[in-house]
Amino acid sequence: MAAEGGGKEMNEIKTQFTTREGVYKLLTHSEYSRPNRVPFNSQGSNPVKVSFVNVNDQSGNGDRICFNVGRELYFYIYKGVRKAADLSKPIDKRIYKGTQPTCHDFNPLTATAESVSLLVGFSAGQVQLIDPIKKETSKLFNEERLIDKSRVTCVRWVPGSESLFLVAHSSGSMYLYNVENTCGTTAPHYQLLKQGENYAVHTCKSKSARNPLLRWTVGEGALNEFAFSPDGKFLACASQDGFLRVFGFDAAELHGTMKSYFGGLLCVCWSPDGRYIVAGGEDDLVTVWSFLDCKVIARGHGHKSWVSVVAFDHCTTSVEDGDPPAEFSGSDEDFHEQIHFGAGRDRANSSHSRLSKRNSTDSRPVSVTYRFGSVGQDTQLCLWDLTEDILFPHLPLSRTRTHTNVMSATSPPATGQTTTSTTTTSTTTTTTSTTSTSTTTTTTVSTTTNSSGTNGKDNVSNSSTSGNPANSLPSTLPRSNSLPHSSNPAGGSTPNSHTGSNSSGSTKGNSIIDSAFIATSVSKFATLSLHDSRKERHEKDHKRNHSMGHISSKSSDKLNQLSSSRTAKADAAKTLGTTLCPRMEEVPLLEPLVCKKIAHERLTVLIFLEDCLVTACQEGFVCTWARPGKVGLLSSQNNPANSPSGTVV
Repeated sequence: MAAEGGGKEMNEIKTQFTTREGVYKLLTHSEYSRPNRVPFNSQGSNPVKVSFVNVNDQSGNGDRICFNVGRELYFYIYKGVRKAADLSKPIDKRIYKGTQPTCHDFNPLTATAESVSLLVGFSAGQVQLIDPIKKETSKLFNEERLIDKSRVTCVRWVPGSESLFLVAHSSGSMYLYNVENTCGTTAPHYQLLKQGENYAVHTCKSKSARNPLLRWTVGEGALNEFAFSPDGKFLACASQDGFLRVFGFDAAELHGTMKSYFGGLLCVCWSPDGRYIVAGGEDDLVTVWSFLDCKVIARGHGHKSWVSVVAFDHCTTSVEDGDPPAEFSGSDEDFHEQIHFGAGRDRANSSHSRLSKRNSTDSRPVSVTYRFGSVGQDTQLCLWDLTEDILFPHLPLSRTRTHTNVMSATSPPATGQTTTSTTTTSTTTTTTSTTSTSTTTTTTVSTTTNSSGTNGKDNVSNSSTSGNPANSLPSTLPRSNSLPHSSNPAGGSTPNSHTGSNSSGSTKGNSIIDSAFIATSVSKFATLSLHDSRKERHEKDHKRNHSMGHISSKSSDKLNQLSSSRTAKADAAKTLGTTLCPRMEEVPLLEPLVCKKIAHERLTVLIFLEDCLVTACQEGFVCTWARPGKVGLLSSQNNPANSPSGTVV
């Protein structure tokens, strides 16, 4: 656990760690960095970030990696667990003057062995579209900094689109761009399109098509990260004001909010099935939020400093039904979805739909475990398991929590069946028990079966009454949570359902993206005087942020935080103890399965791939950790084209 070891041992950097799946090992030969391998002096520079793409070439070695270190940007063939990294031959290397790359994202839809589309955001506010294979720079957006002068914090292609992308800035604004449009030679004029609680969406008023198509202003202070849901229909935003806001993307409607326990939120990610969101930030906690119930369901405490990245492990979602657990690993497309937040709307669902298929034909009790990880400025990597006793505490077969800290225990044995282990191990986390972590009381026999026997999508409906929901992945709970035991009506949908019965954002005929193209249709929403005052206020913000250009991002975040500290204190007092921000004793507190110091400098990257996980620290070292049993695999076994549905680990 977090308190493991002491003194000298605590400061020792770990090169392997053990979980219930086995041993994860650091592959020292698969370390990517600047070609000279010299640690980068990270003072005053932007965080090192990593992006992956698969170009699906015939050699079976289609993975490509991009990472930024200081003023430099590198693009390599990524050999992962197969071969040592050859740092002497980057496919492309760029050094920028006067500005630094801060974030980047590949478009998985357009990637081929001959060409990839890579977006790069910069500290002075510009966004560049480059092709590192052809070594071309095709376009520069916000070149004159007329749209926004503040640092780019996050850039993502819109899932399923070859031309639309979204850019967030430390000003608190997000902009939707189209690669086909120009940015214009004058500052854009905006018209209000939609307004809600602490957010507004404006469309760009122009006679001809120009960028940006839309401007979102979200919360107060910097917008630190956003993430699209696996189906691309929802957008989760983590802001410096401490709020997580989740929007229906097409209709720009607020679906739900959450407040950090303290300070700003720095990172956010979705579970592979879109049911849960995890956020991390300056309260040193990871917070798990239910998309369906719009409430905090757990917090995790293991880091000793700010949490910089959270990510779900698509490959370690387990389903247990009385037999030894089967670990399902997602395909190559699955993990690229995590990096690109929705590379393809159906691909991302494969591990969860397999989970649903397995469950809909089986009447034995099932337990579900979500695995996610986090890295922080304390140089530690934490892995967490989210088990069904936390996810579904109101169900009849729910496990009673004997203490707040949820420790390792066994899965309930079905009556009349044998399991591999029935002893509870409540203190060890690296137990070899093959069952999942859940604290049990009793089990009951149930005879009801699911009505959706052949339903392979995420739309899992139950024919059972409220007495037996444990036979399937629990369906959508009512938003009010007043009827926790009732079964979901047939056709109830999760955010990932593709049945057309999705909630708020996407079922409405009017999409704000469409509206953005026809600015005249929204004139009734706004007056210019409102727009002008907003614009002036944002110009001041931009100037203030711009004047701190050479200060480290951490310092500027602190300055942003100080500038709005009065409001933050007032908000914190109002929200603590409400559903927005429950008190610590009101929700389960998770402890990490693994909590290891793995670097000398603060960690800035955590990405789960099929046969490894990738971390990076501010010194510019990108490390590959082989999953159990995955060291030195042949390239044919790793070729995603050969195993689109994933493999059993």
